Amino acid sequence: MKKTYFLLIIGTLFLGACKSESKKIKIKKPNVLFIAVDDLNNWISPIQNFSNVKTPNFDRLAKMGVTFTNAHVQAPLCGPSRASIMTGLRPSTTGIYGMTPDNKIRREGNPATKDITFLPEYFKQNGYHTMGIGKLFHIHAPNDVFDESGGRVKGFGPYPEKRFVWDGFGKGVKGKHGRTSTDWGAFPENDTLMPDHQSVNWVKERLERDYEKPFFMGLGFLRVHVPLYVPQKWFDLYPLDKIETPPYKSDDLNDIPNVGLQINDLPMMPSTEWAKESGEWKKIVQAYLACVSYVDYELGRVLDALESSKYADNTIIVLWSDHGYRLGEKGTFAKHALWETATKAPLMFAGPNLPKGKKITAPVEMLSIYPSLLELSGLPAYTRNEGKSLVDMMQSDKGVDASYAITTFAMNNHAIKKEGYRYIRYEDGTEEFYDHSVDPNEWYNEAGNIKFSNKKNILKILLPEKNVIWDEASNYTFQPYFVAQKKRVNGGQKTPVIVIGADR
Repeated sequence: MKKTYFLLIIGTLFLGACKSESKKIKIKKPNVLFIAVDDLNNWISPIQNFSNVKTPNFDRLAKMGVTFTNAHVQAPLCGPSRASIMTGLRPSTTGIYGMTPDNKIRREGNPATKDITFLPEYFKQNGYHTMGIGKLFHIHAPNDVFDESGGRVKGFGPYPEKRFVWDGFGKGVKGKHGRTSTDWGAFPENDTLMPDHQSVNWVKERLERDYEKPFFMGLGFLRVHVPLYVPQKWFDLYPLDKIETPPYKSDDLNDIPNVGLQINDLPMMPSTEWAKESGEWKKIVQAYLACVSYVDYELGRVLDALESSKYADNTIIVLWSDHGYRLGEKGTFAKHALWETATKAPLMFAGPNLPKGKKITAPVEMLSIYPSLLELSGLPAYTRNEGKSLVDMMQSDKGVDASYAITTFAMNNHAIKKEGYRYIRYEDGTEEFYDHSVDPNEWYNEAGNIKFSNKKNILKILLPEKNVIWDEASNYTFQPYFVAQKKRVNGGQKTPVIVIGADR
């Protein structure tokens, strides 16, 4: 009897172990859908709902997961912002402050990035099939980052035979600092002519395939980047007489330090005063909103394809933008700045083990995307990451009170966002300080107000200690300040050196 009972126990334990092992075998790593939207600010309906913007699919994604309403980029410019996300390193660590060719981000001459593992590569090294299409890095991606690459259509077209507006506001400055794609109007005739539409078709087709491994799929939308061209039907959603314009104060820049004014000096972009006088301001805002609604439509096509696929219940979605965009705030229509409207951008996560419909208002960094995706996917942490995972915050609000974000523009110019305050420190030691509880538009620089001395000093401690000189391959020819600073601080040196911030 005892022997029979003993064998029964052993058999039960054996079967239990087999069942446990079977469960382990059945557990699959989640897939990842990694979506980048170019130049998208926080006007979408789940965050600001500016001018009654129509973005039902951003709302849909927000209901599926977690929306960060106060996320900030590490650089208010697409090249260094995307390099930071993909390397997991700050611009002040890499010296990538300007536009760097994709294949030169990881180069022998840069000690910080010469052997870095890019985010998609980390998934590939951990058993994932990686795919990507569109603008993900600055152009598309370095060679061999993806197992399957759909590439990217060159530029930000399609373009009409003749620009709609450029020759009007650009007269007299063309050729001085080059020209950009800045323009707005209804073009082309239908959505199928847009490169983003073709990118979504590529993603949809791949979501219908079978895979032996979990997949990492990157999709980079070109819109909302200028030119603000989308078909007429998207403009029709926004009658001009219903358009709001963002807050603007004509003497807003009177208390800004000289470096801040240099950074903001973009003569190839329209000024707010020009837009007001010419009657184009509402038209520019209308065009931007139309582009946002177009991207929302394409996002909806992606979500439809995922939901109808076999991967619907086991896919992590992350959607992000590389920086904000000013539509007249602070005197111009541009991205480059260390103010709120330039550094803040949407960040959204959805997937298994994440709450649905949650919004987090604490300041966070896009630098956190890399480590967060690793933790959500059950992969080991990458020790080179400088960002912190947001998983605990999403699941249990842990770390909300201590959270902050750092944004860097060129070398040794930084902004800190924390607890409703923004502190900006420029390379020459000049400062800006804003209390968003009473000044959400950042119109009044309180850096010299003794009332905020203690708070300012607390935020100053968070400034990066390491500020390497410009990476040799990093450039931006349209920005005179960038060209001058790189020449000034590099001094002909080819090896980055560490410079400690003033008063550190």
